[in-house]
Amino acid sequence: MSEEKRFAVLIDADNVSRKYIKAILEEVSNFGVATYKRIYGDWTKNNGWKDALLENSILPIQQYSYTTGKNATDSAMIIDAMDILYSGRVEGFCLVSSDSDFTRLAARLREAGMYVIGMGENKTPNAFRMACNIFRILEVISGEQDTEAGKPQSQEKDAVTSVSAIEDNICKIIMENSNQGKTTQIGEIGSKLNLLYPDFDVRNYGYSKLTTFLKEQCKRVVLSQHKSNIVLTLKEQEDDIVKSVLQFLQDNGGEIDNMGQVNDKLIRDFPGFNAKNYGYNKFSSFIKSLPDVEIVNSTGIRLKKGAKKTVPGSRH
Repeated sequence: MSEEKRFAVLIDADNVSRKYIKAILEEVSNFGVATYKRIYGDWTKNNGWKDALLENSILPIQQYSYTTGKNATDSAMIIDAMDILYSGRVEGFCLVSSDSDFTRLAARLREAGMYVIGMGENKTPNAFRMACNIFRILEVISGEQDTEAGKPQSQEKDAVTSVSAIEDNICKIIMENSNQGKTTQIGEIGSKLNLLYPDFDVRNYGYSKLTTFLKEQCKRVVLSQHKSNIVLTLKEQEDDIVKSVLQFLQDNGGEIDNMGQVNDKLIRDFPGFNAKNYGYNKFSSFIKSLPDVEIVNSTGIRLKKGAKKTVPGSRH
C-alpha cells in the first residue's frame, strides 16, 4: 500500500471564516495527511481565532496590515508556499481562500508536479477554481449550505457547473468508449469529471454518492451492475439496440436458430457493440434481459407469445 500524500494546508484568514476550520481539515484527510497547517492574518486584532487554532494545531503566521484595503496575507502565503515547495517535503498543497489572487500560485504549484486542492466560499472566482486539481466549496463541505436532496442548488453566478453540461460530457465519454469497444465504469466517470471540472462535487447538488446523482439527474444514462463494477451506457443507444433486435426477429418470422446472427447484426449496426458494455458477461445474458424475447434450445431466440408485433420507438 502506497504512503499517503503529504499536504501543506495554507489558509488565508482574511478571506475565510473560522467556522470552516474543522471541515477544511476533515476534507484534506480524504486525500492525505496535513504535515503543514498554517494560517495567515493580523493576529494583533481580536478576531476570535485563538480557540480554533489551538484545537486544530494550526500555526498562525503574523502578517501586519500595512496599508488599509490591501490583503497583506497574499505575499506571505505565496513566499511560504514556494519555500515549502522547494523543501521537497510535500506532494500537495491545500490553498484556502476565496480570493482570485492565488490563481497563479495554484498554477505554478501544479507546474511543479504538486496536487493542488483549492477551497473557498461560493463567491470564489472561477479562475482560481480551474487552476486547482480539485476545488471544494466551503459552505457545502461544512454542511452549512442546505440543498434539497435530489435537486441542484441555485447556480447563482455559475457557482457550480450545470447538470446539463455534466451530462453532455458523460454521454460523450460513453460514446467514445463504445466506439472503441470499451466499457465505461463509474470510476472513470468520476475521475474524468474532476479533470474537466475541478469544482465538481456531488455534494454541490445535494447528493452524497456519484451513483445516486447520475441515476436521478442524468436521464440519458443507464447504470447497471457488472460484478463489482457499475457500468454506464446511453439510454438512447440501448433503446435503439433493443429496437434493432426486435425488428430483426420480425423480419425473420419471429424466430432465429442462432443468436450469433443477432450479435453479428448488432456489431454491424452499432460499431463497437459488446454485451459487456451493458453489464453482461455473455451475449445470451443480454438477450435474456430483453422483455419481449426468449431463448430457445440454448442457441436460438424468438419473440415471446403476446409480444408486440410492432417495433417500439425509442424512449426519451
